[in-house]
Amino acid sequence: MKPSVLIVISLFVCSCVYSQQNNFEEERPANLFPTAEIVTRYHNEWTVKNYRKRINVFKNDIPTSGCVFFIGNSITQQGGDWSERFGGSNIKNRGIAGDVTDGVLKRLDEIVYYKPKAIFILIGINDLFNIHYKEDTKGMKYDKIIPSAHYVGKNITKIAKTLHNRLPNTKIYVRTVMPTRRDFLKEDILKVNKVINKESKKGYFALIDFYSEFVDDLGYLAKGLTNDGVHLNEAGYKKWVDIEKETVNEFYH
Repeated sequence: MKPSVLIVISLFVCSCVYSQQNNFEEERPANLFPTAEIVTRYHNEWTVKNYRKRINVFKNDIPTSGCVFFIGNSITQQGGDWSERFGGSNIKNRGIAGDVTDGVLKRLDEIVYYKPKAIFILIGINDLFNIHYKEDTKGMKYDKIIPSAHYVGKNITKIAKTLHNRLPNTKIYVRTVMPTRRDFLKEDILKVNKVINKESKKGYFALIDFYSEFVDDLGYLAKGLTNDGVHLNEAGYKKWVDIEKETVNEFYH
């Protein structure tokens, strides 16, 4: 084959790849993201503001074909550049600090639109530890609005099932809710994870048991992996990568 022909073919292939990557931005529907008015009963005032802020970030964070999504709350968001952590490319951080399972259900259209290779989900702890601030005649006070552990567990599996039904060729992973160092959350976390474990046997998502990986002998998040008893420190994130590196790397090669 003549060199000139090879050049033309190469340019054509590059043009097609570039077009595939950029068509997402040019053609995506206007209603792909939740509107500013969309909130849930379990979003507190701070979360509503952060939810809207993060959605605006997502609008400008355009994935390319064959991406991987990490969906979650602050634990995912604070992981930062997940592509860099895993030494690959094209992992999109869709963590929203303060978000709850109902909040995730309202923002799945973007995920579905991009037809990712894989989706990894970690959500639920904010549902169980939810403080709503409100003002009355005596000033500011807080009110806990907490759904049942069963509700939270079923919502997590509903997220996975919704994604599986709409993206039958995408691999869905659900991580169990991680332990914390808060006594009052221990029982509910176990109940949520029991629902997830039971539902995983139906086969529409793969289970990654973060709880067992991060828990200590007393049922708490291991001290060396957290600074505040809930969120991960760098040692915690390193452990996260060690747990999932082999699985995530499947979608880079």
